[in-house]
Amino acid sequence: MSNLTEQLRSIALNGLLSLSAAIAVVSLDASPSFCGTRHAVGLGSVLTSKDGSQIFGFDIDQNGNDGMLATATTVETFDQDSGSITKSIATKNPAKNSYSADAIFDGDVGLITHYITPKGSIYARRAYQVMNPVTGNKLNGTWTPPLRDVDIQLVAENQATSTSVVYVIELKKQDLPDLIVSDVGANTFGKVIKLDPNNFSLSNSPQLGQYTSANEAVMAESPDGGAVGGDAPVNYLFNMSTGKSTNFNGYNNGPYHAGDVNGLATDPNTGVTATTTELNAQVEFYDMANQTGITAVQLPCTNDTDQTFSGSGIAVDPVNQLFLVSELSDACNDGESGAIVVYDESGKYVETISGFAYTNDTVLASPPAINPNKRMGWAFGGPDGVSQLQQFYY
Repeated sequence: MSNLTEQLRSIALNGLLSLSAAIAVVSLDASPSFCGTRHAVGLGSVLTSKDGSQIFGFDIDQNGNDGMLATATTVETFDQDSGSITKSIATKNPAKNSYSADAIFDGDVGLITHYITPKGSIYARRAYQVMNPVTGNKLNGTWTPPLRDVDIQLVAENQATSTSVVYVIELKKQDLPDLIVSDVGANTFGKVIKLDPNNFSLSNSPQLGQYTSANEAVMAESPDGGAVGGDAPVNYLFNMSTGKSTNFNGYNNGPYHAGDVNGLATDPNTGVTATTTELNAQVEFYDMANQTGITAVQLPCTNDTDQTFSGSGIAVDPVNQLFLVSELSDACNDGESGAIVVYDESGKYVETISGFAYTNDTVLASPPAINPNKRMGWAFGGPDGVSQLQQFYY
């Protein structure tokens, strides 16, 4: 058991506080300096989609007050401070048209996947539409990838520069994996990096980040599909101009080893990268500039066989140099709710925001969306299910 876990349990067992409250006490001494006005740590408003249906993707502008989400039949914008829906964008025939929200990019450019099912077919084709800007409340542009029939799987978090990178699969070519470097708002493209399907197929659970200052995409994957007792995860760096890559093995701790890589985020300035792994409930930290490990830590109140309490998606706060790790089942609360656990870039525990009502595996790979200057974010996990988002402060 980690020193942190022992400290938490000691406070709780002495009868002074509940275990979740003990976490908050410990976090007060661990919080680093921050930028902007600090709101009290904890949960805020709850947002419900206007049509009350399931949310398929969302993001917020890190430099403004707006956000966007998609349901099967609508694209909606919202105020990230209040959680109120600003606009519900009318759609065409919902039986043949549906939507998902991919990401917000630099300049408040939102990317939406529009699924269009042709008459007489059960298979949808994909058209990529752009909101430029999201505050304009209109689907007023297109993004036209240089490859045909691709499906976006992952978008590297980046709202600081116009050059971004996305991971796609080619649907009519046995799901061949690729990285596409693009300025989404300008609908222009750089390098298309062909990935080895033996390493980067969906069965290898690839994850994606962006080390912007080095012009590199960061990926991690599980070489044997996350098998029990399997090989170590592998971390990759891809030069976004040339496509050339280097790699090194990650941590593989615990009697069952690491298993799948569930989430990844990279500080675009320092290159420090955090990952979560499935079988050991650990968070791993890497120095991508030197291609070395920094440390691997247990999530609070877990041990290295606690697969049930493993972390999933991660968000990076490069302003305050923090990582926010989603934990679908909070081990410190006996799994009765979910949590977001915050670490600094050295792997030091900072605080836990508890009480998220994560509902099912649809949120497994979804990191929270954050606004670093406000120390505020939104995540799946509203109390009434997948039609809601939960605001939080850290």
